[in-house]
Formats: sequence, structure tokens, C-alpha cells
Amino acid sequence: MSDTEGTVLLRTAGRAAHITLNRPKALNALDHAMVRRIDAALTAWEHDPAVETVVITGAGERGLCAGGDIRAVHDDARDGDGTAAAAFWRDEYRLNARIAHYPKPYVAVMDGIVMGGGVGLSAHGSVRVVTERSRIAMPETGIGFVPDVGGTYLLALAPGELGTHLALTGTQIGAADALLCGLADHYVPSAALPDLVGDLAELPVRDVLARHAQPPPPGELAGRREWIDDCYAADRVEDIVHRLLAHGDSAAKEAAETLLAKSPTALKATLAAMRRVPRLGPLERVLDQEYRVSCAALSTPDLVEGIRAQVIDKDRAPHWSPATLAEVTDADVARFFAPLGERELGLAGPDVPPEAAW
Repeated sequence: MSDTEGTVLLRTAGRAAHITLNRPKALNALDHAMVRRIDAALTAWEHDPAVETVVITGAGERGLCAGGDIRAVHDDARDGDGTAAAAFWRDEYRLNARIAHYPKPYVAVMDGIVMGGGVGLSAHGSVRVVTERSRIAMPETGIGFVPDVGGTYLLALAPGELGTHLALTGTQIGAADALLCGLADHYVPSAALPDLVGDLAELPVRDVLARHAQPPPPGELAGRREWIDDCYAADRVEDIVHRLLAHGDSAAKEAAETLLAKSPTALKATLAAMRRVPRLGPLERVLDQEYRVSCAALSTPDLVEGIRAQVIDKDRAPHWSPATLAEVTDADVARFFAPLGERELGLAGPDVPPEAAW
């Protein structure tokens, strides 16, 4: 099986099947058609006894995937009725859940930039490989959005408050920190990736990893656990910012300044979502919650404004509304979690709404 054209390339080599995201000029940003194509390929390979392993990589030199096609989301939120974005998320989140439970080894090569929707395509897999070039992040609060694609589920599993720090600030992390936070499993130098991918055609995944995996270069988060765990344990974003500014560590102050540049509404909705995750339980319930939050974000001014400032006009000067954390009310946050009725994602089943865990 081989397909050498299109935005998703599919091929098989020996015992391995390969998915290559093929939009290098857009840093392999994920659109709806790509989601459907990946899902169809996973269906075919799941029932193909000749396929023992699935491998996902990104075309080009810059990374696996920079996230979803947020230009399309921007246009739908600004000019449409939100149905196209909601339909994209519905299929994308279902794909994320499928990857998490895929019955065959799913090897994600997280080389270079892996953000947003790219994390959803990779970090739910059973084998996640990072390199010295890996830059992994959930940067949604910077565009007036909230971490999705199961991102709040993954980050809530990180030690201490590391996940809260990453979810709110959108900080990019490298290989060692991805391993620490549970977003990756193995470090392989980027120069060894061609051999790793080639070996998967002939050998079991375990044997290939034993041949190529190495200890990663040192990270940064382990040495920052003390102030991260202390500062981000607060229940309000305002209190987190206050603790960060008062701590005295220059990195803590920098984190506070980062937060103050993000969408205040997105920050508060993100913290609320993160705090709910442990009570929700399985990934499917968390994705159901994220779908509610994502759909609600479509009607907020910050999503359109954030994408405009960061991606469309690139002036990096968003005008958030409300402009400050103090102006974002509890009611503003609660609306992100309001039931959707017949429009629920329903991954956990029609009789198990997200709030059932509360």
C-alpha cells in the first residue's frame, strides 16, 4: 500500500505502516480532511494482519505538526456559525481517543515542533519518541483558546503542578521535560531517526527501541519543581500570578509576565478545566469536556482576536476582552462548561455527561 500524493502520505514497509503529515509549508498543520484520512488508514491497518506497527512522522525539517488549522477556525468563528470548526473538533477528538486505545503499537516520532493538535496525534500513542530538536507545547491560551485534543488530560497526569504551568503559559519543552511530564517515552537522537524508522520494517518495536534509545540531555523543569508546585497550587489565576511575582526566582517572574500576556478568559477557563480533570476520570470524559469548552470558545471575542494577532496579522498585540483577570467573572468561566444537549461529543456514552464525575 502506497500513496505519495496529498496532505497525508500513506505507505507500508515490511511489518510497519507509515503516516506522514505532508503540509511542510504550513508546518504540517492538521485540517479536517487529514483527520478523516488518518482515521480511515487506522481502520484499514487495524484489521490488516500484515501491519504490526503504525508510525507517524511529519514531512519537512521543522517538525511533526504545529497544531490544527486555526486559520480555518478563525474564519468560521468570525464569519460562519461555528459548525465547521465543531465538526472538525468532533472528528479530531474521536481520533485522539482512538489513538489512545489503538490495538497495535503506534509510534509517534515527535521530532521538531509538536504543538496543539500535533500533541493529540502523538502523545496519546503507545510509543512516543522525542529528539534533541523536540519542542512540545500546548500554546492555546495565547490565542484565546483552551488546551484540547486531550491536552488537559495529559497535562493533569504530569507530576505536581507541572501540567498546570504548561497549560497556562504554553511553554515549549524539550525532550527531557517531555519525558518527565509523561508526554513522551523514549529519547533518540535525530540523526538516528532514519535508522529507527527503517528498523521498524523488520523488527519488533521493543528491539528497535533497545537499539536506538538513549538518555536525554538535561531538562529544565525538574530544577523548577519547587516554585512551580508551590505557585500553581493556588485555586485562582490571580493568586498564581501573585505567588509567581512574590517568589523571587527570575524564572517564576518570567512565568508571571507570560501569564499576564495571555487571554485572561482563556487562562481562567484553562485552570478550571485542569482542576476538573482528576474527577472526570478516563480520557473520553475529558475529551467530552474539552469539546464543550472548545465550542463555547467559538463565541468569545478572544479566540478570533488571538488568532488574528498571532497568525493572521502577526502583530503579536491582541486586545483581550475582558482585558484583565479581575474582570473575568465566575459566570464567564462557567459558560465554557455548559451542557450542549444533542450536540455533545458523547465519547463517554450518551448517559455519562462530563459533570457526572462531580
